[in-house]
Amino acid sequence: MDEVLLRNLTPSVLTVLVRRGADFAAAEDAVQDALVEALRVWAADPPRDAKGWLVTAAWRKFLDATRADTARRRREDRVEEEPAPGPAPAVDDTLQLYFLCAHPSLTPASAVALTLRAVGGLTTRQIAEAYLVPEATMAQRISRAKRTVSGVRFDRPGDVATVLRVLYLVFNEGYSGDVDLAAEAIRLTRQLAARIDHPEVAGLLALMLLHHARRAARTASDGSLVPLAEQDRGRWDTASIAEGVGILQAALARDRLGEFQAQAAIAALHADAPTAEETDWVQIVEWYDELTRLTDSPVVRLNRAVAVGEADGPRAGLAALAALDASLPRHSAVAAYLHERDGDLATAARLYVEAAHKAPNLAERDHLTRQAARLNARGCR
Repeated sequence: MDEVLLRNLTPSVLTVLVRRGADFAAAEDAVQDALVEALRVWAADPPRDAKGWLVTAAWRKFLDATRADTARRRREDRVEEEPAPGPAPAVDDTLQLYFLCAHPSLTPASAVALTLRAVGGLTTRQIAEAYLVPEATMAQRISRAKRTVSGVRFDRPGDVATVLRVLYLVFNEGYSGDVDLAAEAIRLTRQLAARIDHPEVAGLLALMLLHHARRAARTASDGSLVPLAEQDRGRWDTASIAEGVGILQAALARDRLGEFQAQAAIAALHADAPTAEETDWVQIVEWYDELTRLTDSPVVRLNRAVAVGEADGPRAGLAALAALDASLPRHSAVAAYLHERDGDLATAARLYVEAAHKAPNLAERDHLTRQAARLNARGCR
């Protein structure tokens, strides 16, 4: 098969789909799926009209994806805005799809990426940002995963750890405000907790509930972000906090600590503080140390630097930050905050501007821009 021919045909096939009414991102995904199919079948049965074959296949892929997305959105519409405590509702097929996409023939990273794209409804860009890799790299990973499972039977479900990772990333995307999937992730995690008695499943559910409890206080009436320290804690959902803490305590009592339990413990310490000033930052640093031991994640180390800055002073936080790669997402924002607390307003303002340019969404960009403007105004006085 002439792979050069496939590459050369891709732009014209993409143009045809867009002209037929497909949005560009969906068209790109459909064309990529058609190319994967061509690689599979053309060697044995090459078409007479390569472009026509690709257009037909890509359009069918687009229609299938559109129908699947519509069905998923109908399921989401049945979920109430705030997840109700208590037993899980009647189980639908969504959680089973998560397990099937986490196929044993795939690596955990590929299974997560495929599930987020195929079932979770996230774009390739959103998945790439979650994994801290370029979009092109993630597109290749998803394409390879699709090729891997194209000829296998989906009769062996994947493992729980992979499904937990997917649910966690779906929740985080919903919690960020870019895509509203947080309530759906909680609903599915409730179902999983009802099926599987595992402390990390409980830890993830507790983590979601504790974060979701702060949702109403995270934005002001004009839609702007409200940092945790400035949130009106009277708007936090105390019932969700109580449920999350109860679930977490039961999980921790089993003495099988995992990363989701450690993250939930940090969230519980924030929820337990009557005011921001009364937050037990020393204990939060200790939990971040546990979390670093479990994951060795650069994002965890970044968050730990903030906690160290609160517990031991901004210069200690900056020292912890100095050991991290400056290209990490939100590194500039953390540096700006710590420099501001250390009294270096000029450096902080410059870093807030830098962070705003790198912000992953409009709300965060606007918040960081306002922080820079506030410091610049103080410097002019």
